[in-house]
Amino acid sequence: MNHLTGFRPATRDFFARDSLEVGPELLGCVLQRADAHGTVAIRLTEVEAYGGERDPGAHAYRGRTARTASMFGEPGHLYCYFTYGMHHAINLVTGRAGQPYGCLIRAGEVVAGADLARARRLAKPRSSPLRDWELARGPACVAQSLAATRDNDGDDLFGGQWSVWVPEHPAAVPHLTGPRVGLSGPSGDGDAFPWRYWLPGEPSVSTYKKARPSSAS
Repeated sequence: MNHLTGFRPATRDFFARDSLEVGPELLGCVLQRADAHGTVAIRLTEVEAYGGERDPGAHAYRGRTARTASMFGEPGHLYCYFTYGMHHAINLVTGRAGQPYGCLIRAGEVVAGADLARARRLAKPRSSPLRDWELARGPACVAQSLAATRDNDGDDLFGGQWSVWVPEHPAAVPHLTGPRVGLSGPSGDGDAFPWRYWLPGEPSVSTYKKARPSSAS
């Protein structure tokens, strides 16, 4: 675990709260992974909160499955899933054990290990140059930069390769809220679920796209 100047390690109690409390407070924090290949650290600029049984947009809305089991465990673990048959995404589990809450890491700024993150991102061919602020722009890019896969589902943020760092002198961080990305129906309603949080003026924040309603089959 590499120390980050100006930050201190988060505690498990930080995550043992409602996702709506944890989500905004993750902004400006750093998610880090140190493995045999090196260290990548990402300062978080955009997250989404998910609220389990009270949230129709949550994977765990209808209860526990093999896929979502890690969401029902101890807070301070990873829920990593494969989506759209294309890429992985990372959630940090919050709440109490048995309470499937979490925060999706949507975007951030790579503050350590940029060369390693870039090499991982460029493992797939691109049609345009990859700029620094795009290294962790969007959930798939976050997961690629950190080399996160389903094998990391359930990983503990404490005592292993992963760590979360909070500012040594935390202060209220001005942020914006709005609808979550890619959700249709009630869960995509920004008035009922303004559960996406982001730092204004950060180029790494992903572009909002309203989900298209699914057509009848």
